Amino acid sequence: MTGPHGAIVTTPSFAEIEAELARVDMRGMPAFRFVVLRNITVEPVAAYLRYFAYRAGLNARVAFGAYDTILQDALGADILDAQADCILVHTALEQLSWRLARDFPALSKADVAAELERVDEFVGAVCAALRDRTKAMILWHGLVTPAYPSFGILDRQSEDGQPAVIGELNRSLRRRLRDAGDAFFVDTDACLARVGYGRFFDWRQWHLGKAPYAREALRELAFEDLKFVRARLGKNKKCIVLDCDNVLWGGVVGEDGLGGLRLGESHPGSAFRELQQELVSLSARGVLIALCSKNNPEDVWQVFREHPGMVLKEQHVAAARINWNDKASNLRDLARDLNLGLDSMVFVDDSDFEVNLVRRELPEVEVIHLPPERPSEYRLILASSGLFDTLAVSQEDRQRGAMYQAEAERKRLEDTATDLEGYLRSLEMVAEVGLADAAATPRIAQQTQRTNQFNLTTRRYGDAEIAHLAAHEASDVVYLRLRDRFGDSGIVAACVLRYREGGALVDTFLVSCRALSRGVEAVLLVEVLRLARRKGCARVMGEFYATPKNAQVGDFYLRHGFIEGDAAESQADRVFVFDLSGAIPAPPRWFATIASTIT
Repeated sequence: MTGPHGAIVTTPSFAEIEAELARVDMRGMPAFRFVVLRNITVEPVAAYLRYFAYRAGLNARVAFGAYDTILQDALGADILDAQADCILVHTALEQLSWRLARDFPALSKADVAAELERVDEFVGAVCAALRDRTKAMILWHGLVTPAYPSFGILDRQSEDGQPAVIGELNRSLRRRLRDAGDAFFVDTDACLARVGYGRFFDWRQWHLGKAPYAREALRELAFEDLKFVRARLGKNKKCIVLDCDNVLWGGVVGEDGLGGLRLGESHPGSAFRELQQELVSLSARGVLIALCSKNNPEDVWQVFREHPGMVLKEQHVAAARINWNDKASNLRDLARDLNLGLDSMVFVDDSDFEVNLVRRELPEVEVIHLPPERPSEYRLILASSGLFDTLAVSQEDRQRGAMYQAEAERKRLEDTATDLEGYLRSLEMVAEVGLADAAATPRIAQQTQRTNQFNLTTRRYGDAEIAHLAAHEASDVVYLRLRDRFGDSGIVAACVLRYREGGALVDTFLVSCRALSRGVEAVLLVEVLRLARRKGCARVMGEFYATPKNAQVGDFYLRHGFIEGDAAESQADRVFVFDLSGAIPAPPRWFATIASTIT
C-alpha cells in the first residue's frame, strides 16, 4: 500500500479491516505487543494498529491502560508486567491542563510558566518510570495546536500566545523523549493536516466519552505509528526501482524523442520534475535508486545527460536494467547486483500490466502504482508511503549511492580478475576496528535495525541502547570501518559483546550487505576474540537465531574455529563456543592494513 490518504489512494473501511483481520492467519508472523497509555478514549485504534502491523508482517496485540492513569500505569500497573514492544501514549491538553487548553485568556505569564513546568514534570516522571520498567520503544503523540485559539487571530501575532505555548509544550516533550532514549515524538499536528480538521475530530464523542478522534484520525495516527515500528524493526525499504517513460518524465522517449518529453518547471512537465526532486531527497537519505525500464539504454541515458529538466542524475542511480526483458526477471537481477533481498525493494510503474506482473511473480516486492491519469499526485503518492522512513540518517546513508557506484567498479574489476585472492588484494583494503563512541553509535544502531542477511541474532537496538552498552563495564560495542582504493565504505560491521561468568557472549554480530565476501567478518571476529581474551574471558559463546533471510550464515561460527554447543544454554536456535585457551585464527591475508584500537 502507499498510504492511508483518501485523496491519493483508497484504503479499507473500519468494518473491512475488522473482517480482514478476522479472516487472515497470522500465526506464523512475529508477535508484536503494543501497550496504549492514555488520558482519552482511543480503543478503536487497536484495529488500525493490528491491520497496519499485519501489512508489515507482524502479528500485533494491543493492550490498553485504564482511562487517565498514565503515570500510575507507568509506575506499576500490571499492564507493563508482560513484555511490551512499543508503548503508545495519547494525551489531550484538556486533560493535562484545562487552564492552558480552555481558560488561557485568564492566565498571567506566571500562571502559564507554572503550568508549563507542571506538565513538563509530569511527562518527565512518566518517561522515567517507563524506562525503569521497560526497554520498549516509546511513541508519544504530540499535543494538538488549536485551529481556533483563545485570542483568535491575535494569538497568531504573539510570541506567547496559546499556539506558541502549546508549541513549547511539544518542544519540551521532544526533549524528555530524547533523554529517555528510544522514545519518539509522533507529530499529531502533521496527521491532522493530512486528514483535515473537519474529519479529524468527533466532538460529539468527545463530550460523550472523552473520545476526540474520528476513525479517520485514528487510522492516520496508527499509520504514522507503524512508520516508527517498521524503521525500528528493520522493515523499512532500502531501494526504489523506477520505470522511466511516464514516470520520470511524461511521454515515451523512443517515440517522442528528447524534445517531445514533458519535463520541466511548467505544467505538465512540472509534476514529473517534482517527483524527481522527491527521489533526489530519498537518495540523500540513503535510499538506493534503480531503474527498470523497457527501453533502449542509449535513449534513456541521453535523457539523463542532455535534457535540461532532469533533476535526477546518473550519479543518483545505483543500478539499472534497461532492456526488453520482463520486469520481474529484471528485479531479480537488480536485487542480486545490489546484494539486497527482494523484500527491501519498492517497484514503481504506471502500467497496470507491469505492476500486476510483479505483484504476482514477486509478492515480496512492495509495489506502488502511479495512475497515468493523476501525474500531479505522483510526488504525494511516493511521499505519503512511509516505506523509506528511518529513525536516523548517518553520513554513510548520505554517501550510499556513491558507495554502490564504487561497488560497481569493484564488480567490473572482479569480472576481469583471474583469482579471488588476487582480486581482493588488488582492492588495497584497509580495515579499522574500534570501540563505539558518540560518532559511531547512530550508525551501529541503524545497522542493527536494517541489516538482515548477515545478522546472526537480529536484535534491534536504538541509539540510547547502543550508547548504554558501549559505556557499561559489562559489555563492549565494536565496529569495523572499511575503505579501499575505490572509496570509503564507512562502518560496515559491528559486534556487541557481553561479559558474564568468566566468559563472553556475542550478543550481536552483523555485516552490511555491501561488504559481504571480502573477509571483513573474519577480521572483526578475530579482533573480538582477542578483546575477550584481554578481558580475561575463558571462552566466547556465539548465538544464531534463524530467520528467513540469514540462513546462509548459519555455519559462520563453525567456519571460524567454534564448536557447536548445547542450545539449552540460551533461547537461540544454535549456540557455538570458542575456547580462548587455544590459538586465535589469523585474519585474512589480503587486507593491506588492519588497524585496531581495541586490542
